[in-house]
Amino acid sequence: MKAVLLDAADRYQIADIDEPAPGPGEVAIGVAYAGIQWGDTMVRDGLFPVQRPFAPGFEASGHIIAVGQGVEPSRVGEPVAALTMGGAYAEVVVAPALFTMDVGDLSLRTAAGIGWGGPTAYDLINAAAHVRPGESVLIHAAAGGVGTLAAQFARLAGADRIVGVVGSAARAAYAAQFGYDQILVREEFPAALGNEKFDAILDPVGGQTRQAGLEQLAPHGRLAAYGNLSTHEPVLVGANDLLTRGTSLMTYSSILLSQTHPERLADSASRVLGLVADGRVRVDITAEYDMADLASAVQRLADGATLGKSILRVA
Repeated sequence: MKAVLLDAADRYQIADIDEPAPGPGEVAIGVAYAGIQWGDTMVRDGLFPVQRPFAPGFEASGHIIAVGQGVEPSRVGEPVAALTMGGAYAEVVVAPALFTMDVGDLSLRTAAGIGWGGPTAYDLINAAAHVRPGESVLIHAAAGGVGTLAAQFARLAGADRIVGVVGSAARAAYAAQFGYDQILVREEFPAALGNEKFDAILDPVGGQTRQAGLEQLAPHGRLAAYGNLSTHEPVLVGANDLLTRGTSLMTYSSILLSQTHPERLADSASRVLGLVADGRVRVDITAEYDMADLASAVQRLADGATLGKSILRVA
């Protein structure tokens, strides 16, 4: 079968490799589409060390073509969306059955756009930051795949005010369609907010942005950190300072959750799938690439030139 491999020189190449077979608790999926996500940039850049050549791709949609031991044979033929541990940029990928969800009548193209970003955004709002009705929420990277979903989940959770922060005026115009009450360009943060404080802040940026965000929390506010887009330099936080104001710094990692409490991640992914299928949440796929164009797609994501969600067309 054809698959994209990442070599030791950080180059993507299409190669013919053996088709994988599902092991116990796994399914094999004939891939239609694969989602492109930030983890692809981290693997390419060596932040997630993997043995090269490596078959990348962490989210897929398609049909189950085979099942491993312990998986119901009746699942063969099922249209699904899956969270994978790699290999989704290929004609066939193996995924844990637990992370492989029946999409019903939802299009495979749309299903591929949910990926890891869907449960990540859902958990950030509902579990990590635990947004309550009437609260205010600030979302960094508001025009990205997680940010556009998080704004919608925040509104469903009853948030009264949702503010987004983006990197450019073009990204602000794009993010405006997802229900934000106000959008700031990064240079305006935090000065443009004046004395406004927030009950919940989602921060994948880190560095000075995270430090400033801690100062923007209302009493009993929660900052949920889930990445370090700008820098991996540590942000030092005094526990006594947090205690004085009743504020909290939370962290969230969907990859870690998949290892420690996989059933929780699977439940969140299923909930997101249902909300998208019901039309209550919209996944916006803004770019579709061929397998030969993966390098360009990943570079655009790394450069901050991607809005919403990008996918790779396989079948």
